[in-house]
Amino acid sequence: MTPQTTTAASTATTGPRTTAATTPALLTCAVAASPLWAVVSLTQAATRDGFDITRHPLSALSNGSLGWLQITNFLVAGALLAVGATGLRRALRGTPGSTWAPRLVRISGVGMVAAGLFVMDPADGFPSGTPYGPPAALTWHSYAHFAAGSITFTSLIAACYVLGRHFSRIGNRRHAIASRLAGTALLLGNGWAMTGGRAGTLTLAVGAVTAMLWVATTAHHYRRAR
Repeated sequence: MTPQTTTAASTATTGPRTTAATTPALLTCAVAASPLWAVVSLTQAATRDGFDITRHPLSALSNGSLGWLQITNFLVAGALLAVGATGLRRALRGTPGSTWAPRLVRISGVGMVAAGLFVMDPADGFPSGTPYGPPAALTWHSYAHFAAGSITFTSLIAACYVLGRHFSRIGNRRHAIASRLAGTALLLGNGWAMTGGRAGTLTLAVGAVTAMLWVATTAHHYRRAR
């Protein structure tokens, strides 16, 4: 056997092993992203002066002297979700939804990073001292934040429905139902908020956390399976 042949054979042997070894670590990123974001966001929502989750979106926490906490939360959780999508792609390989579910999860992660980079304008009494009601005019970074949020929510909703099809096709009816319920929770929560419904920011928060935690649950399911 020539040295070149030996090297090629070694690479072919170690490649799949390396992939198999790193997949659980990548899935762990997807598992951690959503609970991290939810805990940090909801803890701030309950403790920061002037914040009312029935009137203020969780994104508003990026404003004020402690705004860096929520900005960092978006950046870290989004990066973990984007990286974790690679593990999900490997875990789903060869099954229905194996292409689009990970892609949509990665897009939602990138959207979260963008939402952290572009902070929405202070509004409706938060942070303390801000005039009540919407701002007189929106800044460009507020528009960019809303666009990033729309991308994140749309991709999360679609990812949940694709996962629902995935679990349905492989015969896991319970997970298929849970996937679709999670996607519907965000779809309805976001829709209610967009139409100006009462406590729309609360319904959006519930929907977003539900959909994100289901992605984490799915990643945990496949990490255990490995």
